[in-house]
Amino acid sequence: MPIRLLPPEVADKIAAGEVIERPVSVAKELVENALDAGADDIRIEVVQGGRRLIRVSDNGCGIPAAEVELAFSRHATSKLSSADDLYRVQTLGFRGEALASMAAVSRLTLTTRPADEEAGSLVRVEGGQIIDREALGRPVGTTVLVENLFFNTPARLKFLRSDATEAGHIARLASSYALAYADRRITLQNNGRLVLRTTGTGALLDAIIAIYGLDVAEQTLIVPPSESPGGIRVSGIIGAPSVHRPNRQDIVLFVNRRWVQNTSLNVAASDAYRTLLPNGRFPLVILHIELPPEDVDVNIHPTKREVRFRHARDVFAAVQRTVRSTLMAHHPIPVSPPEYGGPASGGGTWQRREALAHLQRPAPEQSHLAMDMYRPGDRPSDTGPFVVPETPPERLPMLRVLGQVAQTYIIAEGPGGMYLIDQHAAHERIRYEELRAQRERMGIATQELLDPLPIELSPQQATLLEAHTATLATFGVAIEPFGGNTYLVKRVPAGLADGDIIAAVMELLDAAAQGGEAFSWEDQILITLSCHTAVRAGRTLSIEEQRDLVRQLERAVLPHTCPHGRPTMIHLSQAQLEKEFGRR
Repeated sequence: MPIRLLPPEVADKIAAGEVIERPVSVAKELVENALDAGADDIRIEVVQGGRRLIRVSDNGCGIPAAEVELAFSRHATSKLSSADDLYRVQTLGFRGEALASMAAVSRLTLTTRPADEEAGSLVRVEGGQIIDREALGRPVGTTVLVENLFFNTPARLKFLRSDATEAGHIARLASSYALAYADRRITLQNNGRLVLRTTGTGALLDAIIAIYGLDVAEQTLIVPPSESPGGIRVSGIIGAPSVHRPNRQDIVLFVNRRWVQNTSLNVAASDAYRTLLPNGRFPLVILHIELPPEDVDVNIHPTKREVRFRHARDVFAAVQRTVRSTLMAHHPIPVSPPEYGGPASGGGTWQRREALAHLQRPAPEQSHLAMDMYRPGDRPSDTGPFVVPETPPERLPMLRVLGQVAQTYIIAEGPGGMYLIDQHAAHERIRYEELRAQRERMGIATQELLDPLPIELSPQQATLLEAHTATLATFGVAIEPFGGNTYLVKRVPAGLADGDIIAAVMELLDAAAQGGEAFSWEDQILITLSCHTAVRAGRTLSIEEQRDLVRQLERAVLPHTCPHGRPTMIHLSQAQLEKEFGRR
């Protein structure tokens, strides 16, 4: 078959397939163009998941009449002038492919007017060909209407998901850019129904309320701006450990205000919650990462969602360190929230929004809950200023042990109510911190086994074990080959000898086999050892043993979760107890 040049219309459709993959690709390119144009009011309308209609209107700078048709030429852009500009891109768009690509696979109508022209321009394009051009009156800004997407590429149309799924992708896009640009008003309508409207106040918490609601917003922590070497600056808002998700969809990251996908940064944010979240759960993280434009490459893929960093390790460390330090500064006890908005409260929603507004401006050296919870009546009179209570300390208050329930939970009384403590989870946290401290000081106390225990491993497990026997030895675990896939456990940390040693070793190897990029042998060994040396649920404890366990938990650095991320206790406030018993 001879080599020949493709016809322009075929080449355009191939190129469009890289940029416009589905309806959300159209919405993304148009929203980014609006943001680059300086718009502070952006409206998105979607019909039938975007395959029937997508309209994006803005009040940006508009396109001069002399350049309107040129805007539909491939690689025509106002954002780059030389190859050197690619090394310091400061706009969301820069490739000059978006309008040409979406016009090649749809029926597109563009109307626009810049501030210095009296009349606007209208251009209609169908399948990449301009079919109409006229002048018209309209306000300053631009509106792009994309209809019948993929009408001339039916194969692509067949691979689209349901209308609800495609509309969901567009909603996530609008939400993400509302979080990146909290100073812009962004509105989304789907089939005539209002889905999202942000206020554009510039306060990130206002955008979070609009997207996630007050209940989530009151469980968030402000990440104050922190600067790392290399000019890396990280700020934003993260969820407290009580807010977690089944997937990473709510880890939303922006690099120089660009919404990006980066596996390494996702891992960094998740890893900061290590030992604070249950296994298989992921945090709510909204971070703005700023760094010199020349240190980030956004010209990786036509969609511009993927980025590469010149100093990737430094960015990873900055994200992980900033999120972790914010969590350590404030980690509240799980508590059942009080009711709001009752007749006596005078309007709980106003009360919560007011607290949110005050906490949006923290002192630079502090981290706060983005929203604190209050009982009705906590708000002072309207004649005085609203005062936000101090952030509670991380350490537990002194507790008075009352007894044990179901041989699993310790009941204790403390300031402001009752505490139910999971004895196994609490002792896991105590053992975890004890083992970590022992290893840092002088090494973990060990015990030689009089009769070494044989253990049969699969080839994968044997390979993992042999690669990390030295690491295990530093934690007091000595395992040696015995022939074939059989190994002998000869030494273990003190306290594990009476436990299920084989189960502990197998659990560690299974975790290592399933672990991803963020897996840490050192941390997993500590987690496994603390679990298998902790007191079990179902064991009866004397009152003295209960008191001793609670006293040790009070001295823990992170007493509120076990190393697996489960809560160690639940706090039932006095107000909630009174409500349940009908006393208020």
